[in-house]
Amino acid sequence: MKTFKINIFLILALALFTFSCQEDDAEFGDFIAPTNLQISAEIIGVDASNPNGDGSGRVILTATADNAISYNFEFGDGQNGMFASGIANHRFSLVGLNTYTVVVSAIGTGGNKTIGTITIDVFSSFDDYDAKLLLSGGAGSTKTWYWAAADIAHLGVGPANASIGEGFWYPQWYAAQPFEKAGSEESSCIYEDQLVFSLDANEQLTYQLNNNGSTYFNGAYESVVGGTAGYDFCYEYDTSGTSLVTLAPTSVDWTTVPDPNFTSRGTVMNFSDSNFMGYYVGASSYEIIELTSSLLRVRCIDAQNPDLAWYHTFTTQEPTQGFTTQYNTLVWQEEFDVDGAPNPANWTYDLGAGGWGNQEAQTYTNNAENAVVTNGNLVITAINTGSGYTSARLKSENLFEFTYGRVEVRAKLPTGGGTWPAIWMLGANYDTVTWPACGEIDIMEHVGNNQNTIHGTLHYPEAFGGNADGSATVVDNVSSEFHNYTVEWTPTAIKIVVDDTVFHTYANTASSPFNSDFFLILNVAMGGTFGGDIDPAFTQSSMEIDYVRVYQ
Repeated sequence: MKTFKINIFLILALALFTFSCQEDDAEFGDFIAPTNLQISAEIIGVDASNPNGDGSGRVILTATADNAISYNFEFGDGQNGMFASGIANHRFSLVGLNTYTVVVSAIGTGGNKTIGTITIDVFSSFDDYDAKLLLSGGAGSTKTWYWAAADIAHLGVGPANASIGEGFWYPQWYAAQPFEKAGSEESSCIYEDQLVFSLDANEQLTYQLNNNGSTYFNGAYESVVGGTAGYDFCYEYDTSGTSLVTLAPTSVDWTTVPDPNFTSRGTVMNFSDSNFMGYYVGASSYEIIELTSSLLRVRCIDAQNPDLAWYHTFTTQEPTQGFTTQYNTLVWQEEFDVDGAPNPANWTYDLGAGGWGNQEAQTYTNNAENAVVTNGNLVITAINTGSGYTSARLKSENLFEFTYGRVEVRAKLPTGGGTWPAIWMLGANYDTVTWPACGEIDIMEHVGNNQNTIHGTLHYPEAFGGNADGSATVVDNVSSEFHNYTVEWTPTAIKIVVDDTVFHTYANTASSPFNSDFFLILNVAMGGTFGGDIDPAFTQSSMEIDYVRVYQ
């Protein structure tokens, strides 16, 4: 294959096309602007029949200068890059014969620059017009894409090539579970992303990322926004503006993939202005693996660690975390349909004071004033006695214990600063392996000092107490209306749900504590490490429970 090289020796041209500048804040040393800047362009595939290249659009640009330590290339197609070597291998993707003015800045010590330009005519024949139509909805149209949060591996990572790992064509190392990032302030912003593609009458594809104010950053890139979390986190970030999208053929040899069912579209999207597709890993080029009118799967290479290939899946349907269950056989129920004391066949009590490991202020009793069934509800009442507080804590220990299933509790919560109602489960082996090794599943916790915020939490050896694995969500009228609080507990996942909306998910494993029998607990605590300060004007308030049902 022949190539064609354009050389511009900037001797007289320096007066016409270049100028030197020095940063105003340089304070020490000798700052000499780079001189003798020379720029050449090698257009790939030039021959007698193809005077502007073979249609690949690929050009090797080379810049040299005395006293230069790096070179910045602005390619004239919306793309740019910094190259210490002065050599840039760039693909111009606009279809047809197009003229580009490339601006090169030779950078010296102290920020001194010498700037030159070169004009080239490049022919590109690659196009994937069908991809443009599918991404945008058609000429003159706009289409919005969302994270396919309900799909396994909507976010994932694997080896970038076969030399790193065998599974270089799929997210072998990590695949996000459905709605895994929901319900947590540190990650849920990712599901707010809107990726908007548009196609104009000139067949130019454009892109906008509406992140609703926050972007989910990979922890390695937190310095971009001055972050300090030390792990993946949602940070405020401005993604306004429109980017050009150019298409190019893939450089990956997918023929080496051993999976006969794998295919890649082979089209790469390059976003101008360093734009990206929702999850920040420094990439602005994404290969389309699969594309239909409603599904988009892409792959990109981590900018800091080229051994990592990230996978994203998008859909045209806005993500909604509707809850579906795999457990529909009712195996245990308490409808509280007989007035009086709670049914002793189903419930026993924890009694006494001592803080219960959380510096709680109440004494638990089995008195009717603290726990009674009336009008079809179990009523647990916390009372200010004048000299302290009383309440009740009911449990199904040794009466009903189970492994896996769906628990649904319909309840209305107390009010008042310091109240701490809870609907939860404890590992039945707590007396032999102790807490948190026995595991704890908090289906619902509420704090009267933060009305209408519901917490769902898991405690286990790697995450417990103030560092537990949980999420919070806002539910209106928790103390004036009944709501359904649910946990779906399977060998592979634990989902905490309120009113059929999942707000926390945990990926269960064989090594976790959540594979043995648990029992149910219903209580109202006062104060303590989670309940907080008790309102001095508090007199009494109740949690009312309509029913408790367990399905398997």
